[in-house]
Amino acid sequence: MSKTAFLFPGQGAQHVGMGKTISEKYPAARALYEQAGEILGFDLAQLCFEGPQEKLNATDISQPAIFVSSLAAVEMLRAESPEVVDECAVTAGLSLGEYTALVFAGAMSFEDGLKVVQRRGQAMQAAAEATPSGMVSLLLLQREQVEELVQEASSAGAIQIANYLCPGNIVVSGEQAACARIAELAEAAGGKPAPLAVAGAFHTDLMKPADTLLAEALAGVTISTPRIPVVSNVDAAAHESGEIADLLVRQVISPVLWEDSIRGLLQDGVDQFYEVGPGKVLRGLLKRIARKVPCETVNDS
Repeated sequence: MSKTAFLFPGQGAQHVGMGKTISEKYPAARALYEQAGEILGFDLAQLCFEGPQEKLNATDISQPAIFVSSLAAVEMLRAESPEVVDECAVTAGLSLGEYTALVFAGAMSFEDGLKVVQRRGQAMQAAAEATPSGMVSLLLLQREQVEELVQEASSAGAIQIANYLCPGNIVVSGEQAACARIAELAEAAGGKPAPLAVAGAFHTDLMKPADTLLAEALAGVTISTPRIPVVSNVDAAAHESGEIADLLVRQVISPVLWEDSIRGLLQDGVDQFYEVGPGKVLRGLLKRIARKVPCETVNDS
């Protein structure tokens, strides 16, 4: 029997125009953008649909924008193929996408999820501004190689592995000098470094005190046991309601174990994936992990 998993994208998937067609065609999706505008205190729909891209790229804007646009894509799928939504047996999201997955799975309400995501984005933006830092994707290198390069580059400043995405694609985060150094080392080792257009060193200790601020935001939120398993980025496992808030706090300063999460889903029998939300990044990563496993994209692009 086939087993379906939904994957929700993280920061970096945003683009001007996302969700516009879905919002125009599906009232349930349009209602999410309208509700989001009331909760956030600004017109999120206008930023998603019309930009400008520079403003949409800001961490405190892009995170709620992707969160809402991904759930709008769920409403499109629910309208067009309700059986697919009903058959979804497990879900995961990349970094920010974990919040989308938790709301989809009923662990928290849309309103609470959006408020926490907004606070998360603000806290991470503030942490990024406090320390000039960045992220670099290291292509064509294996885990052991990257771990050695991180050790060597740490002489130039704080740097850590941030995302284990797929074979040959590992992201590091750190202070700007350390990022520049590891890019040089990676190239010399036969790798291909690619700096990412993000505000700072996400998923490292440089994100403190964003974790404390996030913990405060989550303290006022009711988190229920998800109706389907939601895989955590921190340890690539599903958890009961009592553990979820702590894991979300840890996620801000911990590496994202995406490759491990996908391999765990495959071992559990998932044979059909849907990437629900803007972009096609997660589909591409899946192809690097399990080339023949099908993944449908659910968005309006």
